[in-house]
Amino acid sequence: MSSDRGRILWKRVCAVLAFSFLFWLAHALGYLVHEYAHSFVAWGLRYKANPLALNYGHLSLDNVLTLGDIDENVDYDPIFAASRGPLASLIAVAGVLFGNGIFYLLSRRLYTTAKEHGKRMLALFMFLFCMMNAGNFISYVPTRTFTTHADMFTVEKGLNISPWWVAIVLGIPFCMAVWHFFTRILPGAMYFFFPHTRAGQIFLLILTSFMFFEFFGRAGLHRYGEVSHWISAISIYLLFPLSVLISWPHQGFASRSTNKCDV
Repeated sequence: MSSDRGRILWKRVCAVLAFSFLFWLAHALGYLVHEYAHSFVAWGLRYKANPLALNYGHLSLDNVLTLGDIDENVDYDPIFAASRGPLASLIAVAGVLFGNGIFYLLSRRLYTTAKEHGKRMLALFMFLFCMMNAGNFISYVPTRTFTTHADMFTVEKGLNISPWWVAIVLGIPFCMAVWHFFTRILPGAMYFFFPHTRAGQIFLLILTSFMFFEFFGRAGLHRYGEVSHWISAISIYLLFPLSVLISWPHQGFASRSTNKCDV
């Protein structure tokens, strides 16, 4: 009996460690594809010599876990000095539009394929990777659209447009992607990964809502101006609990989730 309990405990520990690693890897890749998209577009436009030369920051535990010290290492000043504002805008928007955008679509497709073939670990990673890419959407639009620096401001400066243009043109498809994730992908994932454990379904729901509306949504809370601060505050204190409440698993949830389409 004690050996059976030991094996069960060991399996649970391994499951937690595996999930933690996949979660970290998905976040790291979501972060890196964003920064490399900036860098490769700048390199393709001949405003950077080496597309792999990011600012990688210090070798510290915090940087390894969050990659917070890493950035694109693109100097926009010479681009604006040469009156090439639209090219600066293209480089600035590349992170969220090409990096996270392309990999959002790819990971969404691969998640569905892995799920259809019963490959649970691959499906889990693609689900998390899709979450990280979609979360980056709201981290920039609308959270850091109405500000005086960073990517979206560079887009607006380069095109000489109002932040409202960015909020509308990028905000509509980004919001649709988030809506799709919560209404089409998440319900099926909750049942697929935790078919017999309601606690597991609730855990995945709260984790997903936290990542979207607290972790990514809080990006504008400090250092980005008053508008970004209030957008982040609404995301954290209103949208986070509201998304959990709306998506809470209830009676009949399992049967409906199995019929959800993930594409």
